Amino acid sequence: MQKIKTTPKRIGVFDSGAGGLSVLKSLIDSQSFEEIIYYGDTARVPYGNRSQKVIVQYSLEALEFFKTEHIDLLIVACNTVSAYGLEAMQKVSSCPVIGVIKPGILALENAIKDKDSKILILGTKATIKSNLYQTLLQKQGYHNLSALATSLFVPLVEEGIFEGEILDITMHYYFKDYPNNPDAIILGCTHFPLIAKSIAKYFNNKPLLIHSGDCIMQYLQKEYPLKPIPNPTKITFFASDDLKRLKETAKLWLNQP
Repeated sequence: MQKIKTTPKRIGVFDSGAGGLSVLKSLIDSQSFEEIIYYGDTARVPYGNRSQKVIVQYSLEALEFFKTEHIDLLIVACNTVSAYGLEAMQKVSSCPVIGVIKPGILALENAIKDKDSKILILGTKATIKSNLYQTLLQKQGYHNLSALATSLFVPLVEEGIFEGEILDITMHYYFKDYPNNPDAIILGCTHFPLIAKSIAKYFNNKPLLIHSGDCIMQYLQKEYPLKPIPNPTKITFFASDDLKRLKETAKLWLNQP
C-alpha cells in the first residue's frame, strides 16, 4: 500500500545490475537527497530473459533487502522490473515505489513534439514483449513506432564494454535489418545509456537518444515536495555479487574519484 507523500530524504535505487547508474547520476546531480542506497542484483543479471513469474519474484526479494535500510522512497531503475514487477512491489512496500518507464515517456514527450516522428524503442526481450512503452506512447498520440529487443547489450555493459569491436558487431547484428533512420531512440533499459555514444555513432549521430534518467527528477518533482540539500548526497552501494566491479563501473559513469 502506498503511503502519504512526504519529502523523501533517504532513498533506494534498485536495478538488476549496473544499468541503474544512469538513473542514479541524475538523482545525485539534482542534490535533492541526503542519502541514496543503490542495490544491484548482479548475481542474477540480466532480468530481461526471465519469465514474468521470476521477474516478480526477484523484484519482491529486492524489496526485502531494502526493508532494513529504512528508506523513504524506492526507485526501480530497471525497465524490465518496471514493466512486470512494479505493481507487486507497490502492493506490499512500506514506502512509495516508482518505476522508470513513465519518466522515459515524459522524456520523449519533452524532446519530440511531432507525433509523426519515427520512434525506435530498444529494450530487453521482456520489456519489449510487455508492450508497455508502445501502449503508453500510442496513448500520447505517437504512432510511428518500432521496437527491438537488444538484450545482449546488458551483459556487455556489465562486463564494462562500452565501445569497441564486440559492441560494434552486436549493434550490427541487431540493427542491420532495421529499415528506417529513426528520429528518436528510446533507450528502454537503464543499461543502454552507458553505451549511448556508441549507439548514436552507429546511426551517424542523427537520432535523439532518450532515457528515463533524462526526466526522472522532473517526474519526481511532480510527485513529491523536493528541495535542494546543502551537503553532497551520501551514496552507498550494495550488490548480490561482485560489489567491486559495480563500484568500478560507478566510478566511470558517475565521474567520481
